Parts: sequence; C-alpha cells; structure tokens
Amino acid sequence: MYCHENISGVNYKARFNNLEHGFKGGTLNPVLNLCPVCGNQLTVTELHCRACDTSIKGRFQFGRLSALSGEQLQFVEVFLQCEGKIKAVEAKLGISYPTVRARLRDVITAMGFEPVPEMIDEGDTITETDRRRVLDDLAEGKITSEEAITLLRGETA
Repeated sequence: MYCHENISGVNYKARFNNLEHGFKGGTLNPVLNLCPVCGNQLTVTELHCRACDTSIKGRFQFGRLSALSGEQLQFVEVFLQCEGKIKAVEAKLGISYPTVRARLRDVITAMGFEPVPEMIDEGDTITETDRRRVLDDLAEGKITSEEAITLLRGETA
C-alpha cells in the first residue's frame, strides 16, 4: 500500500504550503469560516489578486471543506493521498481500521452530509450493526473469540 505525495508531477503539499504561507513575500492568514465573536457563519465579500492587484467584491460561498477542523483536513489530505485505501491510511497514520472509519464519518458529518447507514465496505460481509453486536457479545463473554471471528467473516457459527 502506498500514498501519493504528488500527483502528475505536481507536489500539491508544497503548492498548498506556498499558498498557505504566501509566496510573494508576507504570509497569508488561514480563512476563518466562523465569526470569532458570535460563532455564526462568515461571508466572504472580497477576493483579491496579489499579482495584479485586482479586487472583486460580492458575496462568495465557502466550500464544504471549510467546515473541517485542521485535524479533519489533515485526515482528508492523507485519505486522498492514499487514494481512499483504508489500509494505507491505517499504516500512514498508525491508527486502527475502526478509528479510520470513525474519522471518516466525522468528516462526512462535518461537511454536512449524512453518513450512509449500514454501508458495507468492499470486502465486508456483515453490516456495522451486526459487527457491533458480535463485538459486544464477545466483550460480555456470550461467545468465544473463535465464534466472533467466524461471525465477523460472515460465516455461520
């Protein structure tokens, strides 16, 4: 498993860092999407080109990614570098499969989407609800670890 650091010869991380920190002298501040005083959504009312000094005034929308925290945005960057391969994300971040799934659900929710309930991943043979039930039964001693493995594989015990 591998994750891309650059795509088509363009190092997007370096490009992002240049944009984030300013490449024409001076630094750029990160864009705030919530008012630091009252917590309501801010509206972008002006865009400015530092190269030619053009300014455009109006009302502009933030994209859904602006709703993410810094930690969530970093997770999305790693997820995309790894082409959505959860095992590669696990390895790169040193976290477990359930943690990757939980962070992905958090990102989906933060972006204003509803996670798809009972979504079965490619290769999964049981639903998330059934998986939780099996793990709960194992934790409570109702089934053995061998029975849990069999059930989690989608086989009958």
